[in-house]
Amino acid sequence: MEERGIIEFGNDGSSVHELTLRALVIGVILGALLTAANTYLGLQLGMTVSASIPAAVLSMIILRSMRLKDVSILENNLVQTMASAGESLAAGVIFTVPALLVMGMEMRLAETFTIAVLGGVLGTMFTITLRRVFIVEENLPYPEGVACREVLVAGEKGGAGMTAIIYALGLGAMYGWVTKGFKIIGKHGEPHLSGAIDFLGTRLYMGFEMSLALISVGYIVGIRIASFIFLGGVIGFLVLVPILGILQGWPVGMDPAEAFMALWSQHIRFVGVGAMVVGGIYTLWSMRSTIAIGVSKAIKGATDDNSGPVPREEQDIDIKTTFYVAGFISFLTFLFYWYSIGNIVLAFVGALFLAVAAFFFSAVAGYIAGVVGSSNSPVSGMTIATLMATSMIVWIVGDLLLGMETQELMYATLLIASVVAVNAAIAGDVMQDLKTGYLVGATPWKQQLGETLGVLVGAVVAPFTVILLHRAFRITKTACYADPPALNGEIPTDPNLIAEACNGALLAPQAELIGAIIQGVFGGNINLPMVTLGVIIAALLIWKKLPVMSVAIGIYLPLQLSSSIMVGGVIAALLLGTARIRTDGDLVEPMSKEAETVVKKTHDRGVLLSAGLIAGEALMGVVVALFIVFSDVVKGLRPPEEWICSQTAIDSEGASYCVERSLAVLPPWISALFFIWFILIFVHLASQALPKRNEDALSGNRRGPFNAPVLDIIHDSCAVILQSALNLIDNIRLKPPEKE
Repeated sequence: MEERGIIEFGNDGSSVHELTLRALVIGVILGALLTAANTYLGLQLGMTVSASIPAAVLSMIILRSMRLKDVSILENNLVQTMASAGESLAAGVIFTVPALLVMGMEMRLAETFTIAVLGGVLGTMFTITLRRVFIVEENLPYPEGVACREVLVAGEKGGAGMTAIIYALGLGAMYGWVTKGFKIIGKHGEPHLSGAIDFLGTRLYMGFEMSLALISVGYIVGIRIASFIFLGGVIGFLVLVPILGILQGWPVGMDPAEAFMALWSQHIRFVGVGAMVVGGIYTLWSMRSTIAIGVSKAIKGATDDNSGPVPREEQDIDIKTTFYVAGFISFLTFLFYWYSIGNIVLAFVGALFLAVAAFFFSAVAGYIAGVVGSSNSPVSGMTIATLMATSMIVWIVGDLLLGMETQELMYATLLIASVVAVNAAIAGDVMQDLKTGYLVGATPWKQQLGETLGVLVGAVVAPFTVILLHRAFRITKTACYADPPALNGEIPTDPNLIAEACNGALLAPQAELIGAIIQGVFGGNINLPMVTLGVIIAALLIWKKLPVMSVAIGIYLPLQLSSSIMVGGVIAALLLGTARIRTDGDLVEPMSKEAETVVKKTHDRGVLLSAGLIAGEALMGVVVALFIVFSDVVKGLRPPEEWICSQTAIDSEGASYCVERSLAVLPPWISALFFIWFILIFVHLASQALPKRNEDALSGNRRGPFNAPVLDIIHDSCAVILQSALNLIDNIRLKPPEKE
C-alpha cells in the first residue's frame, strides 16, 4: 500500500493552505520560465525536461525563503502542478506546429495560441475524468509523481529525508552541469555511448545513455517494467534492424553506428508506432470495465445526494462540468477548423475525430506516463499515430469526396493532428501531478483548477517563444535553407553561405519528421509495411499475454534509453533482493513481515534519492537552456560549453566568440568511469537502509564504517543473481502433468 499524506487536514478543507494567492503567483512565474526554457530545449534537442520535480524544489526554496510559517505542502504541490503544465503543453506544440515551416507554410502566433489552448484544456478535462480509474482503481506507479511526492514530503519533514534529497539533488545537478553545460563526456559531447560492429554478414549495435535521471526512473518503475521496455529495445535494435540491413543494405558514406540509427529512424521506429497504436487500443479495451465503472462512480458521486459528504481528498471537479467544457472546446475547435480550413464538412469531421481521438490518447498517454513516467512517454510516437489516422480521414473526406488541393490537405492534416497531439502531451503530466496530489492528500478540484490555469499560462508563453526563436535563429534546417537569416548584414544566396548562416538553426527533429510524413502521405510514400509489422508484433504479444505497451515503447525508444532504464531496474532488484536475503536468508515466497518492512524501507530510500537525482539533472537542463537562450540573444554572452576558451575571435558585429574551447571531450572509457562513479555513489547511499548482515549482527562488530560495506553488497548481490537464476530455471523447466 502507498503511504498517503503526512498531515491531518479537515474534511471541509477550511484550514488547508492550498489554493492561495501566493501559490498562484509563484506558479504562474515558474510556469512561464520553465515553459520558455523547455520550448527552446525541445526545439534544439528534440526532448523536454519534466518540470514537476524542479518546480517542486524551486517552490519550496521560494516559499521558505519568504520565512512564512504557515507554508503548506499542498501549496508547494499546487505550484509544481501549475509550473509543470506549461512544459508538457510546450512539447505538444513544438513537436507539431513547426512542421508547417517544413512544408513551406507560415507559422502564425494566433493560430499556435489557439491550438495550445484548445488541446491543453481538452486534455486536462478528459484526464480529470480518468483520475479515479488510473490512480485509485488501477494504482499505476507514476514514477515521477511518486518521486515528486518524495521531494515534497522530504521538504516538509526536513531532517534526514531533506538532507538525503538535497545531497542527491546536488549530485544530480553536478552531473547535469558537466554533461549538459560543459559537454565533456560521451560521444561528441552528448552523454551517450554507442557503436556498431559487423557480425555474420550484418551489424550489431549497442548504446547506452549516461543519464542519472533514466537510471532513477528505472529504479522507481522496478525490474519488471524495465525489463519489458528493454525487451522492446532488443527486438528493435538486435533483431529487426540487423535483418533489415541484410535485406535492404546499409546507408553508404556514414559511420556504422549512424547508418544503423538511420535505418532504425526511417523504418523500425514505425514498427513501434504500429505496436503502440494496437497496444493503446488493446489497453483501453482491456480496461473497458474499469473505465466504465470509474466514470459511473464519478457520475454517481456527483449526482447522489444520499451518499453523504465526499472526503476532501476525493472531491474532483464535477464530472458534468468536465464534459460540458470538453463539449464546448470541441465546438470551438470545429469553428477554428472551419475558419482555418475554409470547409465546413471537413471541419465537422475533424472536430468529431478530435472528440474521439482526444479521449483515446488522453487515456493512452495517462497510462504510459503511469508506467514509464512523462519524461519518457513517447508523445512524438502518439503524434505520428495521430497523423496517420488524421491523414486517412482527410484523404477520404478532403480528397476523394471534396477534391481539395494537396497543400490544403496537408494543412488540414497538421491542424487537426496538432490539437490532438497537445491534448496527448498534457494528459501524461496531468496524471503525474494528480498522482502526487493523491499521495500528499491534496484536494483534487483545487489541483485540477491550478492545472487548467497552468495550461493557459503555457498556452500564452509557448507560442510567443516559438515565434521569437524562429525569427532569431530559424526553426528546422529545412525552413532555414528556404529562408536563411542575415549573414554579416546581408541575406545569403550562395549555398555555402546559406549553410553557414543556418549552422545555428534549431533542429526540431520531431517537426522535421512530422512534416516529412505528411508530405510523404499525400505524395504517395508512407512506411505502411513497418507499421503493419508493428501491428503483427503487438498481436503476438497480446496472444502471449505480455505487456504490449511496455514492449512497444521499447521498440520506439532508442536502445540507449531503454538500456539505461534497465540498469536502474537491475539496481533496484539487487538492493531489494539483498534486503530479503539479509532478513529471510533466501528469496523464497512468501516474504516474512520483517522482510516486507525492510524491503519497503530500502525501496523508499532509493526512490527518495532517485527523486533528488532526477530533480538535479532536470534543473540543470533548464538552467543550461536559459544560459543558451541568453547567450544567443544577449551580445557578448557565451553558452556554458564555451566559458573556458583557449582561442577566441571577433565577429562582424564586434562580439567575441569561441573558436576552440579548452575543455576537450573525455575519451569514452573515462566518460564511462565518470558515470559509473556517480552510480556507485547512488548505490552506496541507497544501501544505507539495508540491515547489517547476519554475521555482523551476531558478532556485534561492524566490518566497515557503514552498515553495508561495498564488498558485502557485491557478495549479497551475487547471491541474489544466483538464486534468481535458479528460480527462473525452476519456473520454466518442463514439468510432468499433474495427475488428476
